[in-house]
Amino acid sequence: MKDYQEVAKGWIEGNFDPETKCQVIALRNNDPAAFEDAFYRNLEFGTGGLRGIMGVGTNRMNKYTVGMATQGLANYIKDHVEGPRSVCISYDSRNNSKLFAKISAEVLSNNGIHVYLFDNIRPTPELSYSIRAKGATAGIMITASHNPKEYNGYKVFWSDGGQITAPVDKDIVAEVGKISDPSEVRFEEGDEIGGIELMGKEMDEMYLRDILSLMLTPEAVAKHPDIKIVYTPLHGCGVRLVPEALRRLGFKNVIHVPDQDISDGDFPTVVSPNPEEPAAMKMALEKADETGADIVMATDPDADRLGIAVRNDEGKMVQFNGNQTASMLTYYILTRWKELGKLDATKYCVKTIVTTELIAAICESFGVRCYNVLTGFKYIAEVVKAHENDGEFICGGEESYGFNIGQFVRDKCAQVSCAMVAECAAWAAEQGMTLYQLLQKIYKEYGLYLEKMVYIVRKGKTGAEEIARIMTDYRTTPPAEIAGRKVVKVIDYLEPEKTGLPKSNVLQFFNEDGDVVSVRPSGTEPKIKFYFGAHGSDAPEKIELLKKQFVG
Repeated sequence: MKDYQEVAKGWIEGNFDPETKCQVIALRNNDPAAFEDAFYRNLEFGTGGLRGIMGVGTNRMNKYTVGMATQGLANYIKDHVEGPRSVCISYDSRNNSKLFAKISAEVLSNNGIHVYLFDNIRPTPELSYSIRAKGATAGIMITASHNPKEYNGYKVFWSDGGQITAPVDKDIVAEVGKISDPSEVRFEEGDEIGGIELMGKEMDEMYLRDILSLMLTPEAVAKHPDIKIVYTPLHGCGVRLVPEALRRLGFKNVIHVPDQDISDGDFPTVVSPNPEEPAAMKMALEKADETGADIVMATDPDADRLGIAVRNDEGKMVQFNGNQTASMLTYYILTRWKELGKLDATKYCVKTIVTTELIAAICESFGVRCYNVLTGFKYIAEVVKAHENDGEFICGGEESYGFNIGQFVRDKCAQVSCAMVAECAAWAAEQGMTLYQLLQKIYKEYGLYLEKMVYIVRKGKTGAEEIARIMTDYRTTPPAEIAGRKVVKVIDYLEPEKTGLPKSNVLQFFNEDGDVVSVRPSGTEPKIKFYFGAHGSDAPEKIELLKKQFVG
């Protein structure tokens, strides 16, 4: 908390460009609440980097806050990494993403660090891949993922291709915290220049080659190449590689949504470019009905998340949630690995604590270990890194529409997920099933698992305080029952000595039926999230009871 008036005065009178100064004055004069929110604190550089609303101020994404974050990262690299130092940088289609990537590249180069910069928008998973391909020290992805258009972000990756985790994350956060003023940032060239080298089609080819090598049933695709697939990138960078990946697999009917192929940071055809939101897929679903398509696929702006819709037994398009897609893919992949004789005790899968327990049940039935980690794909990547020499990662996912296969990419990857969903559809067709029928088969085998995530938005300073109060209230007075059944276990992930996982602001309540509610504030948006999970034939009724109990 700061005296925001004094901080803003420093921006008006200090060494900032004239346009920024004018914008600060206009904000002060025209929108006092937004003016306070822009300056009352520094935009937090957390363990995943930056994410926030774009605009002037210390609590906003702008060239100064991006520059300061990059200078802190550069200082850490120079102090802790010996020998050649390099950083890969990519960016998505959001407004200012290219500018922020350019500024980051220049600051790193001015600090004597070599930069590999993509020549145009590229997906987050390709950035992860490029770090390992180039043997780079670190990586930066300029994206706010699926957030609304007002947001942008800055994700930091390390040499393994995964987002930074302990202890590197906290040490970088500390270095960034030491940069108190833009005057400390090397925006201009100095005595030592690291250079900036562009990456492009050559990296695309390597990335596509490797992720497509993970496919399991090419003979099924050869028999069913005419499956109709509608694909939309929702104005993001998936348009560059997803259709090409599907065509290289052998699918001949990849149908576009032309208005949404346009890379545009205003996301003009959707309220939110998030495939988790049913409305985001409206145009693609209309295109599917118009063309008689079998599957709809939608990726978010940085093409790491995937949402799908398939036809049910009545011929209507129904959308799968992230849990359903991840469960279906896990079942398909493990089935094929078993048939191909690839399963043994060293193979494993990973899911997050708020992701469906159906994945764990599927893994158990195949004799495959399933690791449970905190929310965030960086923790899945952390497990992969820890077992590089004694195991093989098969696949892993999270409820928020993220999934990955194999070890080439150390983050969720919509490109490989789109390819595997399409191949799975061809394999299911060989068994005389649709993807919808495959999911029903899985439920019949393992029992019905239903999940629902609901969030409450609370913006600004007062919203953050309210979210903190809600978490405190649940800790001091946990519910005695959920879905009408006695709570028998409470897990507080702020107690790592009890969970065996890093500290995290998450609470879970389990009842005697095995139903679960997880509560956590979002780390990237002004939301508190409630994850409901129910198992059994009465799961739909339980989900409604949980929603009513926790969010009204």
